[in-house]
Amino acid sequence: MRELKYPFDPDFIIQKKKKIKRRLLESSCGFIEKKIAILGGSTTNDIKLVLELFLLDQGIKPEFYESEYNKFYEDAVFGNEELDAFAPDVIFIHTSFRNIINLPKITDTAEDVDAKLESEFARFNQVWTALRNRYNCTIIQNNFEYPHYRLLGNKDATDIHGKVNFVTRLNLLFAQYAQENDNFYINDINYQASQYGLEKWSDEFYWFMYKYALCLRAIPYLSFNVSNIIKAIYGKNKKALVLDLDNTLWGGIIGDDGVENIAIGQETAQSEAFTEFQEYIKEHKDLGILLNVNSKNEMENALAGLAHPESVLSKDDFIVIKANWEPKSKNLYEIANELNLGIDSLVFVDDNPAEREIVNQEFSSVSTPDIGNKPEYYLRAIDRSGYFECVSISADDLKKVNMYKQNAQRKQMLATFENYGDYLLSLNMNATIESFIPMYMQRIAQLTNKSNQFNLTTKRYSQADIEQVANSDEYITLYGKLTDKFGDNGVVSVVIGHIEGDALDIELWIMSCRVLKRDMEFAMMDMLIDKAKENNIRKVYGNYYPTSKNSMVKEFYSLHGFEKISEDEQGNTRWELVVNDYENKNKYINVEE
Repeated sequence: MRELKYPFDPDFIIQKKKKIKRRLLESSCGFIEKKIAILGGSTTNDIKLVLELFLLDQGIKPEFYESEYNKFYEDAVFGNEELDAFAPDVIFIHTSFRNIINLPKITDTAEDVDAKLESEFARFNQVWTALRNRYNCTIIQNNFEYPHYRLLGNKDATDIHGKVNFVTRLNLLFAQYAQENDNFYINDINYQASQYGLEKWSDEFYWFMYKYALCLRAIPYLSFNVSNIIKAIYGKNKKALVLDLDNTLWGGIIGDDGVENIAIGQETAQSEAFTEFQEYIKEHKDLGILLNVNSKNEMENALAGLAHPESVLSKDDFIVIKANWEPKSKNLYEIANELNLGIDSLVFVDDNPAEREIVNQEFSSVSTPDIGNKPEYYLRAIDRSGYFECVSISADDLKKVNMYKQNAQRKQMLATFENYGDYLLSLNMNATIESFIPMYMQRIAQLTNKSNQFNLTTKRYSQADIEQVANSDEYITLYGKLTDKFGDNGVVSVVIGHIEGDALDIELWIMSCRVLKRDMEFAMMDMLIDKAKENNIRKVYGNYYPTSKNSMVKEFYSLHGFEKISEDEQGNTRWELVVNDYENKNKYINVEE
């Protein structure tokens, strides 16, 4: 919904939130449902209502538990039967500077201030530990905005008695805890308040009148940031940038002005702005975001611009380059297919509002940020939209671009074979298939939330969920890594099966689109049946729940020898396999012991 895309109108969102919610529920389908507990140190009702809008817009239908005013500590440490029954998937602790109890005084010694800092951190640590032990779920914690006054002036930032100094030190302790503990995320209101304007954010009127820790107009910005963390945890991030060239990555029209006259480099203010934007885009490549070009241009001109000596980006930074005179919507569709991604995974960046509108009309699920017409602000428009909110950085993320380039090499080699089986053998594939281990928990959780096409049940798991399943004797878990002559594909497949007596119910089966049609699913099934036999399982059951994206696996179980035993009006099917009737099907992958 456009009203919820950055830059949004906070007043409109607050005033029309009921209408917006109704439209979201009417126009959307295929939500994933999550239980979110908000434990507040201040009034949180409007935060909850606006957070719901952003989550619905991002494909997540929340159910909320909301603590009583300033009862976050009691709910966490002493327990709450209502919260226990709610069984949250995510807990958001909304605290602020107003909730710091042990602030330093001018009369304190250095030792006194250190003791207060330790005491304040220990109080929150106690909250987090209690919640982890009781609910084993994802926790999102605000850090602290700076105080709305500075008793010591500028020295407040450096003197041990300064409240600004104290908040800085406390925020660093929170950050260190987040670095050392999985499933714990900081909602950085310190940055958000600075970006919004601290004086407006920490408006004393709203605190004394309503016990709001921030002004009413700032609530949509805070809620948007929290929603970005949650949607990233559950795999709703975008995966690829598709970029225009002329007046987007450089100034000018290369076909008219010539490569020597485009604005890039350090010669003018405009060229510096385009250079900074290119640097920002290239950082996304390093993060594992796939970069692509979609430009109305001659390919020769496009490549010449990317080869400009001052250009930060080169053709080697991009996976797919479409420089032609086809409609950009058509190019976008083809880019998504070549990347083997859903088109809703793309962010289309173009300075031309007409081109963006055409894409919007053709593919409403493609994000088309309004970057304006001033290159110095392009970066801001992308950055504040939260498309690529980072909750983890896995080794596979850092290698992703190379993995896609290796896939292109595989496709080139495939063209030289007449027999597909011979092609698979030529890849010299080796797989590691094992039960979940701590080293790959983060990647496994990430994969469960990102895989849409090869996903039989569409279930989504946080890392906390994955760890809980891995530590239970009631489940068989498998992850699969695949390497071949071109490189390491990383963890590409995940299976979770629930043991029920002498039967196994497959709750999750996913595989990365990077290794489709490589027979990895057969190697995984062979191993799953071996594990089932070790656990005296007689029958294995599987379910297929159709979505707009996973039709490719509709007959998955049939291919593996399962018998369909039921199908409902929505096309949901259930399948059964007698373990002793199964014959191994993997022919092309060497599974390492």
